[in-house]
Amino acid sequence: MEIEQKEHLKQIQLIEAILFLENEPVDIDKLARISLLPRKKVRTCLEEIVEIYESSPHHGIRLLEFAGGYHFVPKDDLWEDLKDHYGRKIDRRLSKAALETLSIIAYSQPITRKEIDNIRGVSSDNSLRLLIERDYVRSVGKKEVIGHPYLYGTTKKFLQEFNLKSISSLPKLKDIDHDRFEQE
Repeated sequence: MEIEQKEHLKQIQLIEAILFLENEPVDIDKLARISLLPRKKVRTCLEEIVEIYESSPHHGIRLLEFAGGYHFVPKDDLWEDLKDHYGRKIDRRLSKAALETLSIIAYSQPITRKEIDNIRGVSSDNSLRLLIERDYVRSVGKKEVIGHPYLYGTTKKFLQEFNLKSISSLPKLKDIDHDRFEQE
């Protein structure tokens, strides 16, 4: 039994080390490939790592799942102390227009620029350009209509910086808001 526990501890340490060394969120498939562990074992190790960091007041970081992968981030209460030196990407504030455009894209994707403009009632060119520059939004294809306009959707960076596991993690829209985001 003691040998199994030592092996399990080593597996947890291996997954933790891989996550530490990677700069981007790492999905379970990649963790399994690198560690040579089965996916189910990787998932178990990840659950234990999350528990270890969440339950102990001695750690300044936690393991988050977002954009289909796992990544270490500072605990929320430390951002104030860290932002002057490290900055906080999310602190690069977005204008109200850019936030509105981003939320329309997030809830209605894939969506064309014209459809965004119709929902907002004004042009979204500048906001869309800013969101693309910040890598929150990207072209995900072209719509099969005359002119073949680009379709836009959110990126993994959007999910990461807004602490979302997936697009389905967005808060649910109230019925009145849902009607506003409907595309015609």
